[in-house]
Amino acid sequence: MKKVMMFALALSLSAASISCKKGLDKIENAVMKAGENESQAIIDFNNDFLDSYKSSSRHIENIVKYAESAVKKSHGETVYSMPLVINSMDYSLSKIKNVPSGFEKDKTIIEADFNTYKAKRESIEKKYEELKSYITSEDYKDDKGAKAEALQKEIEAEAKAFFIAGENILAKIKPATEAAEEVILKDHPMKEFIVSSKSLMNSMDSVMDVLDKQYTDGFNEAEAQKKYDEFEKVVAENSKKEFNVKETQYAYKKTQFESVNKNASDFLDKFRKLIRDSKSTKQISDSNIQQMDSAYESVLNSYNTFVK
Repeated sequence: MKKVMMFALALSLSAASISCKKGLDKIENAVMKAGENESQAIIDFNNDFLDSYKSSSRHIENIVKYAESAVKKSHGETVYSMPLVINSMDYSLSKIKNVPSGFEKDKTIIEADFNTYKAKRESIEKKYEELKSYITSEDYKDDKGAKAEALQKEIEAEAKAFFIAGENILAKIKPATEAAEEVILKDHPMKEFIVSSKSLMNSMDSVMDVLDKQYTDGFNEAEAQKKYDEFEKVVAENSKKEFNVKETQYAYKKTQFESVNKNASDFLDKFRKLIRDSKSTKQISDSNIQQMDSAYESVLNSYNTFVK
């Protein structure tokens, strides 16, 4: 599961004032020096890339599944239905015209990974279309599935390169994006609620890291319960905050803030069920981890809507 948390890019920059302060590291100082425009460019890049990575990751994961089924089908195995791959237009990717100069010394590295990211996405798409044509026309009857095997290996290798590039970009842009967010939120009326909700998201990420590991390695009730208790406390703290922002232009954000907390409570409901169901089997079932993924996405989407 790809975690793609947005930063507060679209909250009015006019509400943020710039002031230098001691103790910032080099990248924070650089962003602070660059000012509002460069901070906005950094956050725009971050959020457009996150949108792209989320949609493209899902698309490419579906292509990988299709390729696996294509090999089985080409070898005469029973495949009742081929995985669905919906045509995907990555509009967010098209919005990225360049890597902002505010990333400074990391700009060249980010550009290299970004070029790899774009190239691999395009190449995978072309190979999928070639494989789809091969399967639809049943050409595998002529070569006993040899081409399907070759394309599947190529798609897997390029998907791996795509995800490595994507994760590298996320790691490189995070420090500057957080510094840029600090610039934008410096005196913003909603800063308290954005910061606390971001802490909630970070806590939920920690929960999912543990559950993803336990899904593979086996259920650990004590560890899972500890994470539940920690996250329950964070949700309770965020939920008891009264959205008392006086500026009328942010009045509609109250409902969005409440939606974050409601979906976080629903996440806790699913978490309790997972713990209960997993006690006897010592394993986390597919259905339970899928429910947690779905609940996670709901909280994430509501958070992203709130900070936009």
